[in-house]
Amino acid sequence: MDLNVYRNGDSEDTDLGFAFNDFSFSDRIIQLEIIEELIDVCPNVKSSSTSANQTILGKRRREDIQKDNVEDLLLDQPDIHDSAACKPRDLEVDVMVEASMADDETVNPTNVADSLMDCSPVLKVRTLHINSSILAAKSMFFYKLFSNGMKESRQMHVTLRIHASEEAPFMELLNFMYNSSLNATSPPKLLDVFMAADKFDVPSCNKYCSRRLLNVPMTMEFALLYLELPLSVRMSNTARPLVIAAKKYLVARYKNITTHQEELMELPLAGIMALLSSDELQVASEDVVYDFVLTWAQTQYPSLEERRKILRANLIHFIRFPFMTCSKLKTVQTCNDFDHEVTSKVVFDALYFKSEAPHQQKILAAEFASTSHLFIERSYMYRPIKVVEFEHPHQQCVVYFDLKREECANLFPSGRVCSQPFHLGGQRFFLSAQCNMDPYRFYHCFGLFFGMQEIGSANFSVDYEFAIRSRPTLEYIRKYKGNFIFSGGNAVGYKNFFATPWTSFMAEDSLLFINDFLYFRAELTIKKQAEFQ
Repeated sequence: MDLNVYRNGDSEDTDLGFAFNDFSFSDRIIQLEIIEELIDVCPNVKSSSTSANQTILGKRRREDIQKDNVEDLLLDQPDIHDSAACKPRDLEVDVMVEASMADDETVNPTNVADSLMDCSPVLKVRTLHINSSILAAKSMFFYKLFSNGMKESRQMHVTLRIHASEEAPFMELLNFMYNSSLNATSPPKLLDVFMAADKFDVPSCNKYCSRRLLNVPMTMEFALLYLELPLSVRMSNTARPLVIAAKKYLVARYKNITTHQEELMELPLAGIMALLSSDELQVASEDVVYDFVLTWAQTQYPSLEERRKILRANLIHFIRFPFMTCSKLKTVQTCNDFDHEVTSKVVFDALYFKSEAPHQQKILAAEFASTSHLFIERSYMYRPIKVVEFEHPHQQCVVYFDLKREECANLFPSGRVCSQPFHLGGQRFFLSAQCNMDPYRFYHCFGLFFGMQEIGSANFSVDYEFAIRSRPTLEYIRKYKGNFIFSGGNAVGYKNFFATPWTSFMAEDSLLFINDFLYFRAELTIKKQAEFQ
């Protein structure tokens, strides 16, 4: 039969179950050799078993697997790309295919994994009658095996060697190729068949299993199983919906990493990577993410050498250093848990990004968005700012504070958003934007303040100036100027900063928003320290 003609036919929903393992409708014989698990025969070699149950039972080995797979995980960036073309679709590495010949000639194993399987004890042998055209129509693996033009492709007997845990999934897979349905219904068994379908390249079965698994309520156990699938499987089109669903589940459950920090210390590496890749984390600032990553790594990897390896290869890619405060970036350079060469680069890149104009920052973020979220802000509780500091002739800092139109809209009717803290004269200050009720005109309005966080032993006399950038000039225009003596814990500002109602401030034709951004500049100067009162 012409295999190319058969493969192009529409056989997706054809029920050929009557022909399964039936001599009358078969033209080949598969000798299925069942061998012991590779992990039992060679404990130092990672098993390639497809069994989800084996994965569940082997959770105690998850830490060892994580440490052994650093190179693979390095390639697992937060975004999943369609890289099916990168996956080798020739004979899979852990399936030994032999052709039964008159002179007992066999196909030699092509790699170490095949060799290990070749020396593994055979537990039992199953003889199956198969129709090569049916299998070739559903599986590229069998299509290549039966049509590659080599001598073995014309033989009537084929030997496949699989692990004991793969026997049931493989039989389910064969059954599916005949009648397009499965007897397996539980998620672990469906995942077993999914892995078998991936190994033998049966995309229709992968899609079937993926749809069934997506209909099962997500749990922590299943989320981690999906996230810990082999890299080549996770990157496939059929596994992608499962991985996305698993990530959404983790983010929805642990969005506030500060609240769940104790529980998250037990989460494996795959879960941590999925969580940190999200833009939706609700954290005060990226400083919190950095501290969390460091604490988790110290908890999971007491050995400094191992910790440095996992931080360098994986977790450092998920910390968005450009949105950390400058004071925190200073501590990064002196942190012994990271390689200093690596931290010097990420800190330099972060400072370079901070120094860029806002429109240049957007260009950089867009340029790298497809490969990295390094330049994309999360849902920070404290808004990132840009600070320029001067020591002479006076202690002074210029703070640039930008708000999105959407963020401003969310302040109504009584919301508030604060900036990341910044330092001046040894004290921590912050900017605060909020929606107020004008005490005289009785309408809602936009207010802007800056305050000092610490209550110190000295008062500070601060000259301040607020400026706003608006159309049509697009230049910063001074709005208010004054002097205020801080005693700590207090703030100064204007409840009705624009002297206009909230509705006018937020109007579509408002001149205050430039490309849906509101741009503020605050200059603070300490000319002399006031005497303690």
